[in-house]
Amino acid sequence: MALPKVQDVRELSHEQVAQQIIDVKKQLMQLRLKQATQQQVKPHEFRHAKHRLAQLLTVERERQSKSV
Repeated sequence: MALPKVQDVRELSHEQVAQQIIDVKKQLMQLRLKQATQQQVKPHEFRHAKHRLAQLLTVERERQSKSV
């Protein structure tokens, strides 16, 4: 599974970016909970979620700095 592309994030609206940030943070929390309770977790899921969150936050920050 390839890492998501930042261009895909840039095409989203402000509301979609904000909603996806919340969704990815929830996903990371669920992965951490699974890991803490010793359930089976695929390690690459952490990497993909963190990468996606970084992309979303970067695009959100870029948009905030352009509007100021």
